[in-house]
Amino acid sequence: MVEKVALALIITARRMRMYFQNHRIIVRTNYPIMKILTKPDLAGRMIGWAIELSEFHVEYQPRGAIKSQALADFASELTPQPTEEEESIWVLYVDGSSNNRSCGAGVVLEGPGEIVVEQAMKFEFKTSNNQAEYEAIIAGLHLAMELEITKLICKSDSRLVIGQLTEEYDVRENLLQQYYHFVKNLLNRFGEVSFQHVRRENNTRADTLSRLATVKQKGVHRSVIHVTLNKPSVGVEECLTTNTQPNWMTPIKQYLTEGICGPHLEKTMKQQAARYILIDQDLYRRGYSRPLLKCLNPDQITYVMTELHEGVCGTHPGARTMAAKVLRAGYYWPTVQGDCTEFVRKCLKCQEYGNISHEKPENLHYILSPGRS
Repeated sequence: MVEKVALALIITARRMRMYFQNHRIIVRTNYPIMKILTKPDLAGRMIGWAIELSEFHVEYQPRGAIKSQALADFASELTPQPTEEEESIWVLYVDGSSNNRSCGAGVVLEGPGEIVVEQAMKFEFKTSNNQAEYEAIIAGLHLAMELEITKLICKSDSRLVIGQLTEEYDVRENLLQQYYHFVKNLLNRFGEVSFQHVRRENNTRADTLSRLATVKQKGVHRSVIHVTLNKPSVGVEECLTTNTQPNWMTPIKQYLTEGICGPHLEKTMKQQAARYILIDQDLYRRGYSRPLLKCLNPDQITYVMTELHEGVCGTHPGARTMAAKVLRAGYYWPTVQGDCTEFVRKCLKCQEYGNISHEKPENLHYILSPGRS
């Protein structure tokens, strides 16, 4: 109850910050809020609240007549209780474990009425920690689909995976990109799904199940569902494939891997291929005063230009500035300057809010009258 009273005071101070800064605030309550907030050995959220309230001139007094507390009691008693729709939200805890000896995942699904469904999975294939986390999320979503759950809250202690699914972090690895799109397709079958990051100590049950999957014993934990996956949910071959349509990189890659080029182009291709290097099926261009630049296909080119020009950190730069930003970001394609120029010309916001050009269409010149000699 003391924490609830302190939380009410914090919310009031945040919403009425200007009044708390300019006036002396008197708080009337019978709870020892002042003694608790001034204790030097506070811990957890109470110490944060105490620091936040220290900037205001707040005085605490015992509560007087009941009339002054009638409005607060009225608002507290008439606070709406959670409806059946809110109670039908299920909570999914997932955790993946990967080490040199074994790999596994744990899933805990909690619902209304103290319903708990536990599942332990063992992987027969080698995985990384991030891949194990994605496998656990996929297994949890499949389990929720079998129970016909529409609203779900997924919690995991992997900040990277949760950040990627909430679009806080970018997905750069090819394997994780395939897992990311696979999970996004599964989310279309639910009404509402949210992802939250929790600390490892708050996810102990799923972590225990992920380790239990590798040490299953007969007659122990019979209520836990044990599953063994023989292959990943996403094929490795599919993860490594990118845009297979022929583009400007195709002849260079073919020459670097097989040494094959068109007729009468061997000398030209040899000089051109000397500026490139192939690393894990990705083509990079060598730079004179900069590190290796990753070569992009047409689909990636459009995405990079869109993000640099009008993305989250985009400032609608000009063509020359935008081309320089592409190179500084570590990307390259032969027509970078021309493509940036065409992209800026087609930008509607640049035309709508850009500076108006006052240059004359042509230079002024004099016209002599034909009647004068």
